[in-house]
Amino acid sequence: MTEEQGAHDEGPGSVTIAYIAESAGVSVPTVSKVLNGRSGVSAATRAKIEKLIDQYGYRKPGNNRNSVVELVFRELENMWGIEIIRGVERAARKNRVGVMVSAFALHDSTATTIDDTVGRRPSCVLSVAQLSASEREKLKAKGIPFVVFDPIDDLPDDVPFVGATNWRGGQAATRHLLDLGHRRIAMISGPDHPFCRARVAGYLSALAEADVPAEPDLLVRAPLTREGGCAAARDLLSGADRPTAIFTANDLQALGVYQAARELGLSIPGDLSVVGYDDLPVVAWVDPPLTTVHQPLSEMADAATELALAMGRGEPVPQVGLEIATTLTVRESTAPPKG
Repeated sequence: MTEEQGAHDEGPGSVTIAYIAESAGVSVPTVSKVLNGRSGVSAATRAKIEKLIDQYGYRKPGNNRNSVVELVFRELENMWGIEIIRGVERAARKNRVGVMVSAFALHDSTATTIDDTVGRRPSCVLSVAQLSASEREKLKAKGIPFVVFDPIDDLPDDVPFVGATNWRGGQAATRHLLDLGHRRIAMISGPDHPFCRARVAGYLSALAEADVPAEPDLLVRAPLTREGGCAAARDLLSGADRPTAIFTANDLQALGVYQAARELGLSIPGDLSVVGYDDLPVVAWVDPPLTTVHQPLSEMADAATELALAMGRGEPVPQVGLEIATTLTVRESTAPPKG
């Protein structure tokens, strides 16, 4: 009995996509394109692959999964959620799959939403911020690929994720303020998450390369909310030797700095320069428009969805972790310090 006869005699579904590719003399992604009805394969090659698929009775693994990307948020209150949804929808539309948006409860909740997701059998899961170890194991056990978007926790090396260059973002924001002549630059950071630590590290790196001492009282933590930013800014700005500039870990905190400055009778950027982080659409419309680090949320979501779908199709992926570059968007909330 030949190898090919043996493969056929094992029964439908026993042949792998790699075996089909080897038999046809093509790559695994080429076979995947034929299986998924995608373009980019010549008519002759497509016919050859389809003949082998029919000959061996090959069926795609996981063909009982629904053609849906499930986008999971821990909470849907963040203003940047719409940018993420926009990026996911764009990639899903291109791949002709649907999108389902759901909200998981926090890890200490008794809710069983991960089990609901597993029961729905989506093509893949894109989780914003985090998936617990037990949630990841449940998805793996059912063969449902997942990608973590902008993780807030340290992840094992084999967990796929898409994030942004947070360290460079913090460095670029601080360098901008230094180039304007500021030397008393405060930073309002957030919780002790990897992305906040990276932004702080970029801030400290920029100060060090400019030979500006990092003053402990100018680096504070606050919740990543407008209220958190406002409370932290009140404390920073109420002293006699107040900072001339404040860099915040996100745009919501920056809006809180605006509120605190108004309460204290300080003008932006005349008395205080402010730089945010994220570049939410709303910050271009505040008065004055906010200088901020542009985090490409929509592009990150698009890339994360493409990665998750490729994994769902069994295609090899070049890397499981991807960071997309941030850029600084300069508007009218920053200027040289007085004097």
